[in-house]
Amino acid sequence: MKLLDILVISFRNLSQRSLRSWLTIVGIVIGVAAVISMLSIGEGMRSSITSQLSVFGPDLVMIMPGSARTGGGDITGLIRAVLLARGMKTLSDKDIEVIKRVEGVKDVEGEVIGVAFVNYGTERMSASIRGIDPLKWREMLNVEIEEGRDFQFNERRVAILGYRIAKEMFSQHISVGSQLTINGISFRVIGILRESGGQMGILDNVIFVNIKDAIDVLTNVEKDKYSLINVKIADVSQVDEIVSRIDEALMRERKETPEKKTYTIVSAKQIVQTVNMIVSSMNLFLGGIAGVSLIIGAVGIANTMFTSVVERTRQIGTLKALGAKNSEIMKMFLFESALIGFVGGLIGIFAGFIFTGLLNEFSARMFPISATRMSSAIITPQLIFLGLSFATIIGALSGLIPAKRAAELEPVEALRYE
Repeated sequence: MKLLDILVISFRNLSQRSLRSWLTIVGIVIGVAAVISMLSIGEGMRSSITSQLSVFGPDLVMIMPGSARTGGGDITGLIRAVLLARGMKTLSDKDIEVIKRVEGVKDVEGEVIGVAFVNYGTERMSASIRGIDPLKWREMLNVEIEEGRDFQFNERRVAILGYRIAKEMFSQHISVGSQLTINGISFRVIGILRESGGQMGILDNVIFVNIKDAIDVLTNVEKDKYSLINVKIADVSQVDEIVSRIDEALMRERKETPEKKTYTIVSAKQIVQTVNMIVSSMNLFLGGIAGVSLIIGAVGIANTMFTSVVERTRQIGTLKALGAKNSEIMKMFLFESALIGFVGGLIGIFAGFIFTGLLNEFSARMFPISATRMSSAIITPQLIFLGLSFATIIGALSGLIPAKRAAELEPVEALRYE
């Protein structure tokens, strides 16, 4: 029997029991749609976070007070060190000078970070303040100024605002040229950054000022002490090696050991790796939950194919009597089950697109402010391929045992079957 004949018989058999076939397909549709929708949420989150982290170029290394070891591991330690950095001022000019002498370091900048009250009009809000070096900060951070201009050399009492500070924090938008006060000191707005977006909005909720002004407006900030040191690396391919050199140089200068370090070094590469690890784990968890519905669909396919073998016992006997081989009978049933999975996968992908679109629309309508909105779900070509191939394979595997049983039927016994 030719392959084309096997395909024709399989299509005819499925069409003759169309209701049962479609009911079986529904199980696969639900499973694939669930998997696609769940994983698209994870992919959307990965894309959003990666996009926001683009402000940290691959050649950026950050040094902050606090040891990652106190957090109990790489990920928790990193988070804890970031949180502790706000309240500790253990980095100094001496550390900057040490880092500048390390081979492979292109440039170094110290920053002061804190929280202050901001008054605009009659409203008062708290906001994050970053005191930066006006000549170096744009080299350290990949940011774009959407409105206004950059700092000029030694310019004082001026500020550049993150997008949400200017557009969403106060009832009235803050425009370039406006005056606001930070902890009682007046500043003129000279620029507004382009929105980085997403829930993190890394720089959207920050006000940038000259580091000398930041020392004036922030409390508990000492001169020549820093909340963060940014380091620009000359060769991106040697980031890990240069980070090790910086670490060794700081430990020598500060007379510290790896077990008792009072600082943490984090590269942009480490941050991206950590984010990818977290999102991948979340995708595995979400995919596992959604995959349960696919298993239920697979059971439905197996049940349908077992029933089909029983109903077509005489047909199998006739085909064998006419010379059909066991392998050809098996191919016929395997193709039917794989086809059910394939059709279910196609419709499931389409349903996944619809659900993902509805989810994004719901998020946009319910949370018009970008800071509170969840990341947009994204369906990638890889997800489409995964959903379709997985559904087809599940269908084929579900029909494997029924197909084997059909192929092993004896022709004489099959023809006698009533």
